[in-house]
Amino acid sequence: MPVNRSTFLRRGIAVVAALPLLTLAACGYGSDSKDTNSNEKVAAGSKKIDGLSSVKIGYFGNLTHATALVGREQGLFQKELGATKADYATFNAGPSEIEALNSGSIDIGWIGPSPAINGYVKSNGKSLKIIGGSASGGVKLVVNPKKIKSLKDVKGKKIATPQLGNTQDVAFLNWAADQGWKVDAQSGKGDVTVVRTDNKITPDAYKSGSIDGAWVPEPTASKLVAEGGKVLLDEASLWPDKKFVITNIIVRAGFLKDHPKAVEAVLKASVEANKWINANPDEAKAAANKQLEADSGKALPANVLDPAWKSIQFTNDPLASTLNTEAEHAVKAGLLEKPNLKGIYDLSILNKVLKADGESSVDAAGLGTS
Repeated sequence: MPVNRSTFLRRGIAVVAALPLLTLAACGYGSDSKDTNSNEKVAAGSKKIDGLSSVKIGYFGNLTHATALVGREQGLFQKELGATKADYATFNAGPSEIEALNSGSIDIGWIGPSPAINGYVKSNGKSLKIIGGSASGGVKLVVNPKKIKSLKDVKGKKIATPQLGNTQDVAFLNWAADQGWKVDAQSGKGDVTVVRTDNKITPDAYKSGSIDGAWVPEPTASKLVAEGGKVLLDEASLWPDKKFVITNIIVRAGFLKDHPKAVEAVLKASVEANKWINANPDEAKAAANKQLEADSGKALPANVLDPAWKSIQFTNDPLASTLNTEAEHAVKAGLLEKPNLKGIYDLSILNKVLKADGESSVDAAGLGTS
């Protein structure tokens, strides 16, 4: 499969965007979730929004995407969409979700900052917009305490990240550089070895001893702790106010232009979901786990779910300044040419929803459409 190289991206980012797509091509852009939730039923007398028969929503089976998990499990998206059906697809990797967005297989998605940046830059700002925030935090460096007892001991060890050029990979490379260590971003070799490993198999890699630790999102971090790992560093401690974007809401640019009422309905449901999550953390945690089980066939055990949930903050604020910083980290690592992110955000509909709900508006940190 030929790689479509953007003038803005180096070969490494183009490759990381292509490889997961080769892996996932046989099974489509994601796993279509089954309609197992009675809360998803269309209310009698409801009307379609913008004349649409459906709105296609994508998300990952991660707790950092709990706004989407809870919004679905509680029937909030369907409630706001009326007779327009909420359809869902779940994903394992950002590049496959961006591909699905570009092809029209989904309209709106929950996704991490690095794939959103890459998708925006590769399309010269034409493919997508970030329309809201969802979550902050939930990323940790977990290590084998028998091999690594302090941060300086990480040098010379094998540390897993989910994927070359993904959000956690960039964060770890940046942190390693701040320690004065040299690592080749493409090969992962250097003063510390970066082992790109799918989150699903990272716990097994840890148990086998093939890695000494991992810089990963929840719930993978807490799964490693359950296997005897120790949290050496919470990434939130590296950020001002301990906040940084881990999950955004993106929309296909054409869909935003043609169907703003449908976008508004989804954002209303997202804001409502975050409000309910923050007011009812225990119930929300259970709801997110219930949807994870419906999607994957397996719920998280309490010793993984509870600590993972505590480390994530759910917010409508996209924390735009931290996305810009994450882009700078990717440039510093040599994975990204300096991008022009002006216009990546369109927060106008979100701020309309927040105002109607009596909440404060959020800011695009100079990267908005106006």
